[in-house]
Amino acid sequence: MKFRFNTFAVLGALAVPVLIGIGCSKDATLAPNDTNDSGPTPYALNIPAGFPSMNIPADNPMTVEGIALGRRLFFDPILSGDNSISCGSCHLQQFGFTDSLQQFSTGIDDIAGTRNSMPLINLGWERNFFWDGGASNLESQVVGPIENPIEMHETLSNALAKLNAHADYPALFKKAFGSEIINTANLIKAIAQFERTLISGNSRFDKFMQQGIPLSQQETRGMDLFIDFQKGDCVHCHVLGSTFTDHEFRNNGLDSVSEDEGRGRITSLASDMGKFKTPGLRNIAVTGPYMHDGRLATLEQVLNHYNTGIKPHPNLDPRLSDVTPGRMTSQDIEDIVAFLNTLTDEEFLTNPNFKKP
Repeated sequence: MKFRFNTFAVLGALAVPVLIGIGCSKDATLAPNDTNDSGPTPYALNIPAGFPSMNIPADNPMTVEGIALGRRLFFDPILSGDNSISCGSCHLQQFGFTDSLQQFSTGIDDIAGTRNSMPLINLGWERNFFWDGGASNLESQVVGPIENPIEMHETLSNALAKLNAHADYPALFKKAFGSEIINTANLIKAIAQFERTLISGNSRFDKFMQQGIPLSQQETRGMDLFIDFQKGDCVHCHVLGSTFTDHEFRNNGLDSVSEDEGRGRITSLASDMGKFKTPGLRNIAVTGPYMHDGRLATLEQVLNHYNTGIKPHPNLDPRLSDVTPGRMTSQDIEDIVAFLNTLTDEEFLTNPNFKKP
């Protein structure tokens, strides 16, 4: 007997308790000659309703000065080997801080990578970073792209030398961290502070959840199908609400033999081969192409993969081993895509505080 979920009952069961942070709408922009003799200005993040509180490292509290500095560094090509690309070159705000429609980003030596640029959304709630979880916290992930030979292709020592010799940066680092001497610790702290502000939680789905603004009949049906274990069964990995991910590493049956070892590259465990991080789904309609290698161009292709394209693999996620091929009709897929479009947060995609200063 086929059973159907009651959307509102399920939402009530899955909803996270509402925690509202003290908002700070001030634009974190600071000029080098601004004065603040009392030290960095504390900055309180505005945590969206329905999200858990964010764990901020005790040694890297959020400040107006730190965020402003991190924002400038994020968009400054000075961190690359030939001063031509920045973090923002491959993470574009209008596309959810991904690299437009490119499957692979190209670094300073015109060499393309092998993985799709990940969106930078709600990073403050993540537990591991990069598709394979190679960085365990937001601060440490900053170093990877700078030193990667096919990305920014720079050494930290060279990057620090350029920053220390810059006309503005020593003064800005002093305002943020109390010292004009720029070191690795403060460089990565500043960028991590800015990245923690990249919070998305004001989509039409959120307005439906928090304010009761209705979704269309198709969108509502799509949400039912997203939840339904006999249909989309998306919620086991993409938990409904908050960040829409369980933060785990899974093999989703893209290949029977994994060319990219994924999590296994980090752990060297056979059981982790071909596993990749479950991405969040916020702003998913604008962050394509999809999967760790960007092989799928559209959300319809993604859903078709889970409907009929799952390949056997020794590490295939058990839940995907049990699904019935062809369980979703073309109308089901269309409806789920309609629901996924409600996760687009226009305020996030256009927020002036996230743009190049």
